[in-house]
Amino acid sequence: MEAHLVSTAARSCPFLARTPVAALRQMQSPHGPVHAHVYSQTRSVSGSGNGSGTMPTSALLRAAQACPVFGPAIAFQKVRRVSSVAGRSMATSAAPAPSNDMSAVKPPIFKSAKVVSPTKDSLKKSLVEGTQTPPASTQACTGGFDYSGFFANELDKKHKDKSYRYFNNINRLAQLYPMAHTGTGEHVTVWCSNDYLGMSKHPEVVEAMKITIDKYGAGAGGTRNIAGNAQLHLSLENELASLHKKEAALVFSSCFVANDATLSTLGSKMPGCVVFSDASNHASMILGIRNSRAPKHIFKHNDLKSLEEQLQKYDVAVPKIIAFESVYSMSGNIGHIKEIAALAKKYNAITYLDEVHAVGMYGENGGGVAEYINAIDDIDIVCGTLGKAYGVVGGYIAANANLVDMIRSYAPGFIFTTSLPPAVVSGALTAIRHLRNSPVERAGQQLHTRMLKSTLSDLGIPVVPNPSHIVPILVGDAETAKSVSDELLNRFKIYVQSINYPTVSVGEERLRVTPTPGHGPELMDGLVGALKTIWTERGLRKEADWAAEGGRAGVGLGRQVDQLVKADDLREMMDRAYPYALNTLAGKR
Repeated sequence: MEAHLVSTAARSCPFLARTPVAALRQMQSPHGPVHAHVYSQTRSVSGSGNGSGTMPTSALLRAAQACPVFGPAIAFQKVRRVSSVAGRSMATSAAPAPSNDMSAVKPPIFKSAKVVSPTKDSLKKSLVEGTQTPPASTQACTGGFDYSGFFANELDKKHKDKSYRYFNNINRLAQLYPMAHTGTGEHVTVWCSNDYLGMSKHPEVVEAMKITIDKYGAGAGGTRNIAGNAQLHLSLENELASLHKKEAALVFSSCFVANDATLSTLGSKMPGCVVFSDASNHASMILGIRNSRAPKHIFKHNDLKSLEEQLQKYDVAVPKIIAFESVYSMSGNIGHIKEIAALAKKYNAITYLDEVHAVGMYGENGGGVAEYINAIDDIDIVCGTLGKAYGVVGGYIAANANLVDMIRSYAPGFIFTTSLPPAVVSGALTAIRHLRNSPVERAGQQLHTRMLKSTLSDLGIPVVPNPSHIVPILVGDAETAKSVSDELLNRFKIYVQSINYPTVSVGEERLRVTPTPGHGPELMDGLVGALKTIWTERGLRKEADWAAEGGRAGVGLGRQVDQLVKADDLREMMDRAYPYALNTLAGKR
């Protein structure tokens, strides 16, 4: 049939004789763009006549009617037009308005408005151009939504309430840790990094990453189920499961994604699930709970009574998740892990513990606060990061095998994202194994934290009291906190980021300092001296001033808070660290 049609076309129409078979197939389709156009033009012409519906006979129309392809199509469309409801069809809806001026009918298939005898080249060009979508109008509409104005107004709100975030150009130098250089090349000391133990520049980690990138390249090559699941990923997950004494672990591209993906999946999959969330939980946990669309209850920060009052409203048959953190990063507070686990057992809930600011930092193996206080078996799900104490990037969960496999199978945040690069995985694996054996980094970090808190307290500089490695210094005003941060950087070459709303409450703006093993006595003297100078020259409120005002954010309340890591444990850690460090320097480790 097709061969007969082509043969007929070649005899009857020189235009079609030169047309490829593929194009003829397209033109033969009653819904093709060429047919639609011919019909729209012929209907427009017919509507401009005497109302009889008879098409005027133009040279173009007569040629089309004589064509073995166009002729049947015109007849088909005419019958369809007559028989359709209200005399309309999809093809006619796009037709131009009828006009008595025949010169106004300019078929866009052809460049020229006149009907001329086509040459071979012009016909081919016309066919190709005619099948393309006409260019959209570039005339701007008026009265629509003002996108640019909306964005500008939203930014203006951030500037007015002093919550606009500024990003300093800080380039950390691996060989001069904890030094960095600014965008202008000036050297500064970084005092606010989450690279708590300096593992990002550790020689073992860096060397492992170099070897891996030479062997496996820069990227993972795909998602975990499509070419991105390597032995390194499996080894890392086994190591993390072992670290937290769980059956399985699952690695994500970040801990933000791990929290969001896991909580949203758990909350949405368990029928009737209710989530109980600490008021100071991280934004990633809040987002995951919100995305689950499960009913939620926010209990007061670290308030066991508030939590139990809400738990007891539900039957034990109702699935429940209690989501909280071990170390709250802006206050330095420690969650009541054992007590919350006991409540979970009492009311048949599962516990979800975010140990992001604790893994690598606490416990004999670096398993976090839960390991340090011997509560690791009381927690159902642990979420951790590879981007802080372990010095690279990525997040993970560890739990029983079925739960982990369900998240692996259902969580979009895990399934539909590229796997972590092999070099990153190798670096993380090396850092975890190193910190499971070495007490050096944790001992140095704990020692420097104690020294800094004690020294600042003696000067009356208002440190928010807490038992962890975080050193928050209360300022109490967003603009002042930003200004102090800028002065430290520009005048004293010390980088400490200011923390403002919404990360902390309005009126509790602060500087967040995080000592590391690399911040020795000389660097510490520099920071303390700079803070003392700024507080004196600016007349900023000290601890006694906050006490006179009734206290704020825990400052000025006269509370003495013991450090989580006991003094005896720190001494033992240091006793182990000294020979370990000597052996490392001697090349025995």
